[in-house]
Amino acid sequence: MKTFNFPYIALGLGLVLMLVVMKGSELDSKGVTAIPLLTLLIVSEFSFFVNVIGAYVGIKHMRSVRVKPVYKVMTLFCIVLAVRFMFFGLALWPDQGFPG
Repeated sequence: MKTFNFPYIALGLGLVLMLVVMKGSELDSKGVTAIPLLTLLIVSEFSFFVNVIGAYVGIKHMRSVRVKPVYKVMTLFCIVLAVRFMFFGLALWPDQGFPG
């Protein structure tokens, strides 16, 4: 696999895992999440690292060659998803007051 394709893979995987995390973090009537808290944290951390790597590869590739605007948008979305997963992972800790 060519490394310059990684931002596309990271973005696709990040969007799917964002859907899993958002649906899994919904509370039921008892105040329990659909997916256990530790699993949500692991998925958030994994997605954060995948998107950070996607952003790094994208920026490195953009600095070395001329790229299309679509590639820049994919890299930007990887950065946005990485930041979102970071804040979501911090917000999972109970009674910490992090914005979610």
